[in-house]
Amino acid sequence: MCENRHHQNHPSVDQSDRIVPRNLRQTGDADVDLVISNRVRESPFWHLSVEEGCHEATVYNHMYHPRAFIDPEDGGAEAEYDLLVNHVALWDVAVERQIRVKGPDAEAFVNFVITRDATDIEPMRGKYAICCTEDGGILNDFVLLRLDDDEFWFSIADADLLQWLEGVTVGNDFEVDIDEIDVSPMQVQGPKSPDVIESLIDAGIEDVPYYGLLEATINDIPVLVSQTGFSGEAGFEIYVREATTNAEAVWNPVLETVKDHGGAAAPVNGRRRIAAGILSLGQDMDYETSPFQVNLGYQVPDDKDADYIGKAELERQKEAIEDGVYPFTHKLVGLKMAGEPIIEWASDFWLISDPETGEECGYLTSAGWNPELEANLALGYVPAEMLQAATDGPLDDSIYDADIDLEFEVHLPDEYAEEPGEPVYATVAKVPFKQSANPSAREQAKIHARDGTEE
Repeated sequence: MCENRHHQNHPSVDQSDRIVPRNLRQTGDADVDLVISNRVRESPFWHLSVEEGCHEATVYNHMYHPRAFIDPEDGGAEAEYDLLVNHVALWDVAVERQIRVKGPDAEAFVNFVITRDATDIEPMRGKYAICCTEDGGILNDFVLLRLDDDEFWFSIADADLLQWLEGVTVGNDFEVDIDEIDVSPMQVQGPKSPDVIESLIDAGIEDVPYYGLLEATINDIPVLVSQTGFSGEAGFEIYVREATTNAEAVWNPVLETVKDHGGAAAPVNGRRRIAAGILSLGQDMDYETSPFQVNLGYQVPDDKDADYIGKAELERQKEAIEDGVYPFTHKLVGLKMAGEPIIEWASDFWLISDPETGEECGYLTSAGWNPELEANLALGYVPAEMLQAATDGPLDDSIYDADIDLEFEVHLPDEYAEEPGEPVYATVAKVPFKQSANPSAREQAKIHARDGTEE
């Protein structure tokens, strides 16, 4: 591993645009057991995940979250990846806590707290959205579900959004109720997921669009089904109502049907979501990160007339970037790296160096081996100045689809390095690395643009 003799937190990586710098100390994988206690919430599906072999977990939204099911001797993470991309997997994602905003002013309130236009969302549809601070930092990213004219659900990432939403109402005249509700989602992901869902519910799913919602029942339990997910593969989420009571009644038939289609319970697959360019809050971004740093500039619309929290600062940043000025020291990019296959979850923000000077200049946030592309893929922060020097365009979202000739060195743990103690080479790559089964509107526009160019 690379060392810095001057300071343990590697000060040559410029984090002057952060109040709380990332901890870049390279501590490695610690021999520490996760203590299961009742101060961290167990989801309604937690015991069911344990029964299916969950043997690794983390904490997400103050809840235990499964991270490994298949034992290494039975294929481990590689077998879990195969389930997802070739068959079907059932994920316990109850950690995506559901915050409901309901009342006569629900639309106006939601439109005030998200950057995108909530008035565009029709009932029984959803949208990927973000909330930002007044300073333009990303507080949370989520799937926003609109069940009715006066009811929205925030299916949140790892942050305490409930308290913030409640705080926004103080001093504002919004007639809304804001609560966490007893609804827990599970995800059915993979190419066989449509067959699994069709086997479980009476209604057909062929008319449910991407981000569309469907009221249904499974084992006589009311659920909400959406065509969404965190994998880049075809997939659905099943939102179980009154989940603390109905968990087994829904999980068991869903798991049985998944197994009937050659699948099994598995963890959220970090390596596949990296290939899809899907970001993880807390890893790839946080409340000190601008959307313009992380391929989320499209979340700041040009045509939203209504005011929203962070609008003035985000529009200022957008204008600055268009003028060739970048309001951040680093920008997140995709990297293809050499080295041995990275299979396990990264325990550190692995350091990035300038290959010409050897000086530490950035860090990886997410990394993993992709067997389909036969490469280690990563997301990481590199100096905006170096990135700008390698491209003629502004440092907006367009760089993620640009051919940029820029190399770095990455300091991987010895188990992944080609030679112990030596960095591996990495090249900037387009994001997403691999097209999603359900491309977003933005991905579709890129695809059509490329097709038009080829024609």
